[in-house]
Amino acid sequence: MKTRLNHVRVNVSDINKALEWYEEILGFQNDGGWPLDNPTYYDFVSEEGAKFAIMEVKGEKSHGRLNFQVDNIDELWEAIKDKVEIVEPLFDTPWGTRKFTIMDLDGNELGFGR
Repeated sequence: MKTRLNHVRVNVSDINKALEWYEEILGFQNDGGWPLDNPTYYDFVSEEGAKFAIMEVKGEKSHGRLNFQVDNIDELWEAIKDKVEIVEPLFDTPWGTRKFTIMDLDGNELGFGR
């Protein structure tokens, strides 16, 4: 069986704090919440590939790693390095990429690379 990743969701403890963090610190743009009257779930606008979303789940933490490809890794690093918990600082990999990994508010590891 062949698969293609088309949606990734991480669990967060506080949807409003998490939404603010993803928008203000990382510059993500939300693509709408659900349910409409009191959202506990948000999708983010994506250009290609998998849709990324967050969902409030009380009493549970998600500790996964998600990797995102970005055009200007150095610019993103400079913009957020002093505002986030760093798991791996910006470095060049042996296979010719450049990346860093941070921790979101709920312990999910987010890798960014080019």
